[in-house]
Amino acid sequence: MSSLSSETSTPAAPSGQKFFALICLVLALGTAALYWPITHHPFIIFDDEQYISFNPHVTSGLSATNFVWAFTTSEQANWHPLTWLSHQLDCTLFGLNAGAHHLVNLLYHVTNTLLLFVFLRSATGAIWRSAFVAALFAWHPMHVESVAWAAERKDVLSTFFWLLTLLAYLGYARSVAGGGSRTASDTSASPSGGTGHVVLFYIAALIFCACGLMSKPMVVTLPCVLLLLDLWPLNRIAGFRTQISNPEIYTCQPVSIGRLVLEKVPFFALVIAGSLATFFVQSGGGAVSKIQVSERLANAALAYARYTAKMFWPTDLAIIYPHPRHWPVALALGAVALLLVWTILCAYNWRKSPFLAVGWFWFLGTLVPTIGLIQVGAQSMADRYTYIPSVGLFIVVVWGAVEFFSGRESGRIILPVSGGAVLLGCLAATSLQINLWRDSITLFRHAVEVTTDNYAAANVLGKAYERTGDNVHALLLYRAAVETEPRFPQSQFNLAMTLLELGQTAEALQHLQAAAALEPRDPDIQYDLGIYFLQHGSMTNALNCFSNSVLVRPGFAPAQFCLGGALADTGQAPAAVAHFREALRLDPKFLPAVTNLDRLLTEHPELR
Repeated sequence: MSSLSSETSTPAAPSGQKFFALICLVLALGTAALYWPITHHPFIIFDDEQYISFNPHVTSGLSATNFVWAFTTSEQANWHPLTWLSHQLDCTLFGLNAGAHHLVNLLYHVTNTLLLFVFLRSATGAIWRSAFVAALFAWHPMHVESVAWAAERKDVLSTFFWLLTLLAYLGYARSVAGGGSRTASDTSASPSGGTGHVVLFYIAALIFCACGLMSKPMVVTLPCVLLLLDLWPLNRIAGFRTQISNPEIYTCQPVSIGRLVLEKVPFFALVIAGSLATFFVQSGGGAVSKIQVSERLANAALAYARYTAKMFWPTDLAIIYPHPRHWPVALALGAVALLLVWTILCAYNWRKSPFLAVGWFWFLGTLVPTIGLIQVGAQSMADRYTYIPSVGLFIVVVWGAVEFFSGRESGRIILPVSGGAVLLGCLAATSLQINLWRDSITLFRHAVEVTTDNYAAANVLGKAYERTGDNVHALLLYRAAVETEPRFPQSQFNLAMTLLELGQTAEALQHLQAAAALEPRDPDIQYDLGIYFLQHGSMTNALNCFSNSVLVRPGFAPAQFCLGGALADTGQAPAAVAHFREALRLDPKFLPAVTNLDRLLTEHPELR
């Protein structure tokens, strides 16, 4: 850190080469030690069950059938086959050992930290600034969610491919320039200017980009980031050459904007295809919310401001931040004004301080897919969405601080001292945040405590208490969630099921019907509502509910069985036989289906 203030755009100090390996070691070991407690944490009940522990296509591990499923399923309203394959591989290797799954996330996070450091060091020649950005990335508490949450494998996996794409693109850009120029003191590997290397680097970048898109749709902004890198640090754009140059690193030749855009066309083709697939999957899965456009725009502006504030002062972090559906107009306009002022300032200084524009537009642009313009889910923002975008803000802060103190004697003291204090603060805050992930009750109780009207977190907390047998606490939380947001189907459903457990059937029916009306395509809600009607002798209603459940999720054997039973009781024996047989095909050990099928075939031998 002591070299941070003296590091400028001139050739790097010899000590930079000497400390490169040491910095990598500190980043790797420090990050591993910081996050090691997650290897003893269990799965949480929010998404981990759907992605891993309760998902038969994942728990059964890698297989030809599961491979095909990973590429064809729209489960969890996303298309990310490599993420599914990654979870399947974990189950093949470790079964349902949650600590091992978390360890894989940690290994990806450590690798991403090192890849980020290597990329920035290679692209800018600034070893200490690159190291500081990588340390912020590794140790910032906003990133705990992406690492400590097993279901967020898609974050760390997609970022792994994102960074490999940047490194491959860096090699491509320098190969196009024939290797550029460098000083004799640069001992890094030299990219060849040969056509073969150009093609290999370009193909590698495309493959890594495609893999990123198959890990998480948020990678769709990657081609735009490549264009930003053309401005700085690669300095490739003819007519837009910045005042910053570094003879210690390869200097790329100027290229016209038209050619730069043309070379990104295959990347844009990939992301357009990925975007369309994601939109159709999320729309078909009912994940896209119908919040008014004005409210989505207001939330987007405020989310940018809130993300920025939490990056600088990461307090009251929560796994769920509820969407209020209405923000004060003055507050939203104030956020828009601040964003515009800073954007104009960065754009105005693009030639003198290009890192400000590149870092800021990196942050703004990479958040676009998750900023809420197309609202998916009940959250107004999420810590995990900052995993890639935060790098842009870190670049702005670190490079900006060094530029501000450049040539000032006070900078030799202020920069290392303040930088060290920031990293120590991050380590302490991140350690506390990691501890919250030790179990579901602790995690969601904290979310309820630090947010207002958090009906989604209250609902999951109720589920966590219900799993421990504490139905009293669960009922109170479900009621609070329903009172806060009666349009949230999950809390209506969970309240109904708890009331059924407690024998309050009349009130339970009201909430079951409310849940079904809010989420008519949810197979679980339809199935349980059908069970209720079946138990209370309303066979026609039960038949409709089971039909709806099977229509959405035909591979659920109990729903097929119950539909067969309802059909048999209403005199539709041929159809009943078909559904009993389907239940047995899905689960050959489903004994009630065997018994009912045998009885029905005995009564109707013509159906054998």
